[in-house]
Amino acid sequence: MLDALMGGEEQTARSLARAAEVTPPTASSHLRKLLEAGLVTVVRTGRERRYRLAGAEVAEALEALGVLAPAARVRGLKDANRRESLSRARTCYDHLAGRLGVELTAGLVREGCLRGTELRLTRRGEQRMLDLGIDIDGLRKVRRPLTRSCLDWTERKPHLAGALGGALAERFFDQRWIERVTGTRAVRVTERGNAALLSLGLIRA
Repeated sequence: MLDALMGGEEQTARSLARAAEVTPPTASSHLRKLLEAGLVTVVRTGRERRYRLAGAEVAEALEALGVLAPAARVRGLKDANRRESLSRARTCYDHLAGRLGVELTAGLVREGCLRGTELRLTRRGEQRMLDLGIDIDGLRKVRRPLTRSCLDWTERKPHLAGALGGALAERFFDQRWIERVTGTRAVRVTERGNAALLSLGLIRA
């Protein structure tokens, strides 16, 4: 259920039960424990209760734990295809992960936009973000680190998290450089996005 919430969107207990392949009463029992532990939050909309991760820091912790967890058994072609799409590109709460997230982060480091183990934003990086239409001063005012290094559970390499990671993903969605794959937290790079990211030097052909 936590994995199903990693896309950053709200879900009902029933949809989480389906994702975990358990009965609704079992899902409700687990969700109560997750609420008590502070890992999820709940919002009431009329009679409906919708759950989401308590914050980006929970997603980052889960992503790091995924590196330590043994690989789950693949149960058929559909499962294999789903895992491959998640490995290729996905959201980790509100930022990009998978090979795409790792490659983007490496590209920003290569271009001199990010530096160090915590992926600090450089002056060159600030200008690049402004060119992309991202308000860096506004991001610095939110109660969240501007940049964080999040260890990618499929690539075993860092991808960019923090307020800037979230803002970049949001910008890419707005520009239609990436789009969500229905029913999963996987994303797909569009032709337009591939051309843009190549021209910016953020991915390699």
